[in-house]
Amino acid sequence: MSIEVRNVSKSFGGRKVLDAVDLKVEQGELLALLGPSGSGKTTLLRLIAGMETPDPGSGEILFLGDDVRGRDVRDRQVGFVFQHYALFRHMTVFENVAFGLRVRPRKVRPSKAEIRERVEKLLSMVQLEGFGGRFPAQLSGGQRQRVALARALAIEPRVLLLDEPFGALDAKVRAGLRAWLRRLHSELHITTILVTHDQDEALEVADRVVVMNQARIEQVGTPHEVFHAPATEFVMDFLGTVNVFSGRVHRGEADFGTLRLPCANVPSHTADQVRLYVRPHELDLARDSGRQDGLTATVLRSVPAGSCAKVLLETVDGVALQVDLPFERWHELSPIDGERLEVFPRHVRAFVPDYSI
Repeated sequence: MSIEVRNVSKSFGGRKVLDAVDLKVEQGELLALLGPSGSGKTTLLRLIAGMETPDPGSGEILFLGDDVRGRDVRDRQVGFVFQHYALFRHMTVFENVAFGLRVRPRKVRPSKAEIRERVEKLLSMVQLEGFGGRFPAQLSGGQRQRVALARALAIEPRVLLLDEPFGALDAKVRAGLRAWLRRLHSELHITTILVTHDQDEALEVADRVVVMNQARIEQVGTPHEVFHAPATEFVMDFLGTVNVFSGRVHRGEADFGTLRLPCANVPSHTADQVRLYVRPHELDLARDSGRQDGLTATVLRSVPAGSCAKVLLETVDGVALQVDLPFERWHELSPIDGERLEVFPRHVRAFVPDYSI
């Protein structure tokens, strides 16, 4: 089912938490709402669910073209999964999943046999076969969250809404559940909106990512688009680690210090001062290269752990840098703390300063 939010605002106590937001969710896609705390992402999710109402006269929320602002949560046929599971502790796993079916009005309530069949199918789908007789206290955090998801799916919702569903779990469990959720969505193709502050989660799981900041949407795009072609300085700064320089752009080239390099994006209007961004993996290191197009920086520390080796440096102007190197290159270079190396930016993006960053 497609969802469209048109010019919707929401205020609490005179403070605007959503400001004239427009968004379209395509049928069957998994959309991630990503942003810092207070950016408005959870409020937007709750408005779509019907748990909150927009400011009077602020706009529309459409399900398949129908305005649902006046409809109750139950009438919207949404499944909602919270961060802290919200399972009934006195009920078994089976009873938790069956709850939404058993409380339906008698005329639309499935038979006991139909409920049992559906619950068992869902427990199999979320890889919890044989766990129906257990209580939530007997499950791990990841298992509890899968029960919560099965309960949301039991009512056969038209839309699945996930509010930081993995936020209370440790990193390794989160990573496993992210991959599992993506596989599950590929099987069900149910329209899904995921709220998260975890960048890796949004970029790994979602078909499209909505980056939010200060009650507004900064950019909507595929994970590749928002990461590699950020529309605003906030998106550039928020997604991943960045190195920041002060400089200017002249005829499509980034000019900082003695360096002049091609710029991936040119600001729409000229400015004497811009901020130049380079991601750590877009920098190279060398020793005695003989080239004239690099910066000189002192090695502070190397961190040879993780998916790449991180080298922390400081330029002669006092700018802190992080360079990410493949381990083969790090071993070949073998940087020594305190030595001076040459730093070569390969990819530079420029933004007119947004002093709220």
